[in-house]
Amino acid sequence: MMKIKTRKGLKKVFIYILNVVFSLLFILPLVWMIASAFKPEHRIFQDIGSYKAFLPVGFTLENFEQALRRVPMLRYIANSVTYISIIMVISLVFNSLCGYALAKFKFAGRKQMLAVVISLMAFPFESIVIPLFMVVNKLHLLNTMAGLIVPFTARCFSIYLFRQFFLDIPDELLEASEIDGSSKLRTFFVVVIPISGPVFATVFILDFVLRWSDFLWPLITIIDSNLRTVQLGIQTLFTDPPIYYGPIMAALVMAVLPMLVLFLFFQKYYVQGISTTGLKG
Repeated sequence: MMKIKTRKGLKKVFIYILNVVFSLLFILPLVWMIASAFKPEHRIFQDIGSYKAFLPVGFTLENFEQALRRVPMLRYIANSVTYISIIMVISLVFNSLCGYALAKFKFAGRKQMLAVVISLMAFPFESIVIPLFMVVNKLHLLNTMAGLIVPFTARCFSIYLFRQFFLDIPDELLEASEIDGSSKLRTFFVVVIPISGPVFATVFILDFVLRWSDFLWPLITIIDSNLRTVQLGIQTLFTDPPIYYGPIMAALVMAVLPMLVLFLFFQKYYVQGISTTGLKG
């Protein structure tokens, strides 16, 4: 009995150490980036190889000043926040309604429609980018904010997550609301949404990070510099000489900060949503 307990204890210690090691592998590059953003240019690579690489030795804000002077990062961040906010509002409503219909309504072709949604999840965005570009071009939406928004108001993975969460909502609760005189749409907005915070937070975070990090689509659809997104702004620092890594690190910190703040605020709901969204058919 003691041997079994000892083995279990050693196994837990090993797993704990393994988690710490992998956590450091993920966190240390982020720490290095943040520390480098506050260092003089010459110290960024000079300190590599020692613990000083992860400390803001010679603390300065000059990198942020240069980044903002060379590239209108605040405008690009505002552009990204604007179009992503519009996408989030539309997609949360649209995708949740689609997921709710697939989970709770019985209609002809429901299983086939669900199969199509799941199948489309297997296609990477790069495989449809050319036909999508042609469609947007035909609609005369290139180089417009609408061209960034319209193609991404629906997402199969989000629909599937909503559908899986809504499956766990008791039908009796919905039927009681309808007996009280609520329509199906009113039942969704008054009854379902208030108890579905975790899945909405999960979808919001996943979609926000995906759109915030998107580089390819804005690159091929936006020409006007006033409409550039934050990722295009960062790329400018890599391509337009002179190339200094201090301002690049500062721009990256400004780009990462909104995602970190967002995750810290919604972390509780995100974890809850991931744990409660089942994968049953």
